[in-house]
Amino acid sequence: MSISFSQTNVRDQIEYIYSFLKPEADKKGIQLVLKNLLIANDVIIRTDKEKVNAILMTLVSNAINYSDGGTIELGYHLLKTRGIANESDLSDEIEFFIKDTGTGLTLNRYKAFLDRIVPDGITDEKTHQGELDISITKAYVNMLGGKMRVENEKGVGSVFYVTIPGDYESQVNEISDHSGTKEKIKNLKILIAEDDEISGMLLTIGVKAFGNEVLKVHTGLEAVETCLNNPDIDLVLMDIKMPELDGYEATRQIRMFNTDVIIIAQTAYALMGYREKAIEAGCNEYIAKPFGNASLGSVIRKCFLSS
Repeated sequence: MSISFSQTNVRDQIEYIYSFLKPEADKKGIQLVLKNLLIANDVIIRTDKEKVNAILMTLVSNAINYSDGGTIELGYHLLKTRGIANESDLSDEIEFFIKDTGTGLTLNRYKAFLDRIVPDGITDEKTHQGELDISITKAYVNMLGGKMRVENEKGVGSVFYVTIPGDYESQVNEISDHSGTKEKIKNLKILIAEDDEISGMLLTIGVKAFGNEVLKVHTGLEAVETCLNNPDIDLVLMDIKMPELDGYEATRQIRMFNTDVIIIAQTAYALMGYREKAIEAGCNEYIAKPFGNASLGSVIRKCFLSS
């Protein structure tokens, strides 16, 4: 597999995974908790966003699968460089952690997934799949030049640590408010075109600060019809992968009768050329999943500032 490096917002990824998996944790009576987030700042690193997302999603999902009640903590911190003069300086490594109160692993199975070997005698399909997932996850970590370790006690739980290198910078996510822009984007009528129920729910939460009315549809054809029947819609969040019409074609049809509405394409397929294809279809901007509320807000503000 190849590696595709890009600027990655760590906070956004953590918040997305938390929001995506929290309903699953709630069903099992598990408390999923975010820990040690840098409240004021976003942390941007250069790494393969999709692989980091797969690593964290797998580890948190496994923690949920192997826990019955209790707590799972998800978080990260920046590692300090050894031997530095200024203690406030930070290294170029970020360490994620996933702590659970699940069943834990026996010593031989712990060694097995580190060595990417499944020990003989395992007949439990769930256990076999879980260890295979962890082995693949460790391979991803190795590809990124990182390290994975675990602190484990059978019957008590596990803490997985994943250290990922990457030049990072800490950014305060602030955008100046010129010419009444804050008022301009405070009471928007927003259409969310998204066929995935959980993603639609997360988007509804993310746009709460901007909209006084939020409409939701699940297909590209419904998106076109809703825009036709509601010419006062200010913003459309357009998923690219939808039934009946994809987001590209839905955007093209909307632009035939409405050139003013802001359309932001959003997709899980963050590949080269997707943004250009979205802009060509008539979208104002493009955002790749996973993204958090801060990144979504920044893109919305950017579009309305430039409109």
